[in-house]
Amino acid sequence: MIKFAIIGAGWRSEFFARVARELPDRFQMTGLLSRSREKADSFGQTWHVSVATSLDELLTVQPDFALVSVPWGVGEELVIELSRRGVPVLYETPPSPTLEGLRALHEALKSLPAKVQVAEQYHLQPLHAARLEAIKQGWIGTPNFARVSVAHGYHGISLLRRFLGIGFELPTITARHFKSPLINGPGRDGPPQEEKTIESDQLLATFDWGEKLGSFDFCGDQYFSWVRGQDLLVRGERGEVHNEEIRLLQDYQTPLKIILQRETAGANGNLEGFYLKGLTARGQWLYQNPFMPARLSDDEIACAACLQGMKTYLETGKDFYSLAEAMHDRYLDILMDEAAQKGEAMRAEFQPWMI
Repeated sequence: MIKFAIIGAGWRSEFFARVARELPDRFQMTGLLSRSREKADSFGQTWHVSVATSLDELLTVQPDFALVSVPWGVGEELVIELSRRGVPVLYETPPSPTLEGLRALHEALKSLPAKVQVAEQYHLQPLHAARLEAIKQGWIGTPNFARVSVAHGYHGISLLRRFLGIGFELPTITARHFKSPLINGPGRDGPPQEEKTIESDQLLATFDWGEKLGSFDFCGDQYFSWVRGQDLLVRGERGEVHNEEIRLLQDYQTPLKIILQRETAGANGNLEGFYLKGLTARGQWLYQNPFMPARLSDDEIACAACLQGMKTYLETGKDFYSLAEAMHDRYLDILMDEAAQKGEAMRAEFQPWMI
């Protein structure tokens, strides 16, 4: 049983609440704390979790760790205070909105018994995990180019780095915005109520790591829009991964085209339940869902993997997405925005968390 307390009653906290609801034998929310009493009471009633009125009360039941899911600029002090108390932290939001904030948080935690990971879930989503496994097995050779049009800012950058096998290497970044009309689609509150044309803001950027090149392309509408999809391409000398298709060479005279297959229960009269089993290709599992038979979306499966990864980190010390890594992705995100605003190339520089 993994026991975690939640600080913050916003939209993202609900993803972890759904995980706990669907897997009550593996995850338990021990309590909730929020600055808004109204939101806290509503969250508590909806998800059947006790609401605390103070940090002391929240920690009385001694959770394994605290999930901090609060707005930008609010979480840093919470992470520092929890670390002072010796409470491990799974930080759901980016470490800080500014470079100065990132440096200050790093400095503040240096002298504390801090145990912090960040709930960056994208690389843990089943499809991305399957793609990464195929690349890890050498199917396309050594990745040298990646184009990611999947997620905004630091999320997209984290995928770029992982698909290219990049650590704290320092890129040169160029970027620009492109605005275009788009028919408004659904959002967090549901489907659109009328046809309405909005302005879509697309951010395009290039990350030059020398022998490896990353292309970032995203507009915020992609998360919900019915007419703006996701796109991912990773190329190596022996092949490429493009969305659900992998092109590779069995030998220099034998090309293969492989489709990643989703294996699910509950379709076409199957009575096992309704859940993702995993993804297969070339007669093998590239990803197996460790949380079946829970009825979870891909993103909720990834959130469950963050909770599990935090528990493993506390037991073994093995990072699944460290605070330093999160700071680096956010730093590159800040530089990408600056490059787009200034219209000039930005060169990343050494930062204290890279040690």
